[in-house]
Amino acid sequence: MSSRLFAITFDAHQPERLARFWSGVMGLERADAPHDGVTLQSGNDAGYRLGFRPSHAQKTAQNRLHFDLTSSSLEDQQETVARALALGARHADVGQGPDASHVVLADPEGNEFCVIEPGNNFLAGCGFAGALACDGSQTVGYFWSEALGWPLVWDQDEETAVQSPNGGTKITWGGPPRMPDPGKDLHFDLVPNGDQQAEVERLVSLGAKRLDSDQVGDGAVLLADPDGNEFRVIRRR
Repeated sequence: MSSRLFAITFDAHQPERLARFWSGVMGLERADAPHDGVTLQSGNDAGYRLGFRPSHAQKTAQNRLHFDLTSSSLEDQQETVARALALGARHADVGQGPDASHVVLADPEGNEFCVIEPGNNFLAGCGFAGALACDGSQTVGYFWSEALGWPLVWDQDEETAVQSPNGGTKITWGGPPRMPDPGKDLHFDLVPNGDQQAEVERLVSLGAKRLDSDQVGDGAVLLADPDGNEFRVIRRR
């Protein structure tokens, strides 16, 4: 048994507004949401959606998870940056320095993302949402490879990456040192390929932890991965 990555979900103070921003940046269509938020079709070979779930959490530090958007040319990179800024993004300083060839932006709620320069071989063929770059340990990369059934495509110097067998967005983890909990971030929503409770037990056996309030209002089970990042196992529809 394994789980399918149903959505990469943002904590959002204004889900509708944030969804409109990302829809505009990435050209995504709205989809039915299985919860009290907004969901967009990602159009990515990895098969996930983008979710925007209401949250009162306050962002206190740089996100542990962020998207790396790809570019086919310098003009394409500049067009993506201009489109994002027109939709409400702002430039962000995460220590990249003035000579960085990628552009760091933050969406209207402060979630950082990067627009990568053309010619990045690691993200070649991954689509516009080339990577979800995560701050995390080698152990958590191994955990998610087993949890999703996605093979490791990078495992070197404590850095790991997985990718769906169908291709699309890579999920990467940068190794130590880890950043502090930002309070407001992105999370994974999983759908089990079989029984929900049996899949929860499997994930716990792989190193996930049950949280005190592990049953949330819509029937999802709330867990934390080995690095303490919260994720949800939602019911099959």
